[in-house]
Amino acid sequence: MNHMKLNYKRVLLVGMAFFLITAFWQAYDAIVPLILTNHFGLSQTASGAIMSIDNVLAVFLLPIFGALSDKVNTRYGKRTPFIFIGTIVAVVAFAVLTFIDNLQLARVIAAEIPEIQQGAMSDDEFMEFTRKKAVELTQANPLPFVGFMATLLVTLLAMATFRSPAVALMPDVTVKPLRSKANAIINLTGTAGGIIVLVLGMVFATSKNTYMQYTGYVFAVIAVMLVGFLVFLISVKENQWAAEMAEETRRLGTSDAQEETVCGGGKLTRSELTSLLLILASVALWYIGYNSITSKYSVYATNILHFDFNLTLIVAQAAAIVTYVPVGIIATRIGRRKTILAGVLILAAAFGIGHFITPDTPEVVMYPVFSLAGIGWATINVNSFPMAIELAKRGDVGKYTGYYYTASMAAQIVAPILSGALYDLCGMRNVFFAFGAAFVMFSFVTMLFVKHGDAEILEKKSVLEHLDVD
Repeated sequence: MNHMKLNYKRVLLVGMAFFLITAFWQAYDAIVPLILTNHFGLSQTASGAIMSIDNVLAVFLLPIFGALSDKVNTRYGKRTPFIFIGTIVAVVAFAVLTFIDNLQLARVIAAEIPEIQQGAMSDDEFMEFTRKKAVELTQANPLPFVGFMATLLVTLLAMATFRSPAVALMPDVTVKPLRSKANAIINLTGTAGGIIVLVLGMVFATSKNTYMQYTGYVFAVIAVMLVGFLVFLISVKENQWAAEMAEETRRLGTSDAQEETVCGGGKLTRSELTSLLLILASVALWYIGYNSITSKYSVYATNILHFDFNLTLIVAQAAAIVTYVPVGIIATRIGRRKTILAGVLILAAAFGIGHFITPDTPEVVMYPVFSLAGIGWATINVNSFPMAIELAKRGDVGKYTGYYYTASMAAQIVAPILSGALYDLCGMRNVFFAFGAAFVMFSFVTMLFVKHGDAEILEKKSVLEHLDVD
């Protein structure tokens, strides 16, 4: 029998590209909504629309650049040139973004907007009053806003150019039977990048000051990104590792050609198609609920609750990480569908409790609530992707993976816009957590009627395989 062993060090080094990607998005999602609403005076609807641009670009650009990198062949490899150029442009543009924001912030401070006292106004009234003042400044001289948006677009385009190539690099250098283990390492590497940036957010107190300059924080984040980038450039030998993987694949007799001979396409039955559509509808619904919270929590925590959003998000991520293994075990015992339904209830309960938390509530109460949210989301996320591709006929896994990500990406486009419009209409305090809880519960109804995709999961031999999430 041929023996296979995952090269953990190699996968970890390849994962440094995903590490810097996750670090960037953690910082971007934290401060850009705050800049748009507090410094430029945008409504939650307009801010939500801008925050969804990256998802709109992703739908179109990720497949294009992924396919383009398949056809490129340089002495540095297929994927590395995209990662190199994309990272350099992204970090420069991200830095410039904060300088443009500083120009606007100087005008806001000169207009004494931070000096306006809240007094007898409610949180929503106070936010609306100061927002109008900021809007007046933006309308009087829109150049900083135009420059900010142009630079933002450059940043997002740069990030979109190398995400697919970075993700594709792991299977390029890992034989098929070991890709689940490798994917777990990649995901954990990415999570580490996100947590480091959340800690930086606490150090720089990004949630404490509505009118702070973010330059120092962003430069610290860029330093983290560049550490991952340099480790990747110095250590990863893409062409050599890809050639070694191809040789090992031939030695093990698991080549793509051999696999294709036993792969037959096929149509889904009516019942299977119904289940697939219900699974995809569930994915879209819980992503709308979850993303509506995560995309605007920095604004809600800072402006409404006056809490530190960084620590609560760290708690949620930590809870998710320690949940992966137990959830994998539970799903093998009771099935994916039942496990997902339990996760949906846990997540909805967390958001439901969050609705009753006010600025007068001790901040420590938010930690168990977000722990619950992290547990619920991990329970859903670990099992939903396998359910979707379980329905794929052999040879169609890539197509069904596309279906899954289309549903989740479309939901992340809709969520900030739809929730933002509701916040403007009803007041953020009244509907923030309620909106998230409602859409998560809608997914419970659709998942309840799923009849397929719940095949028995083989017993895992490795703890790391339990951590394999999408």
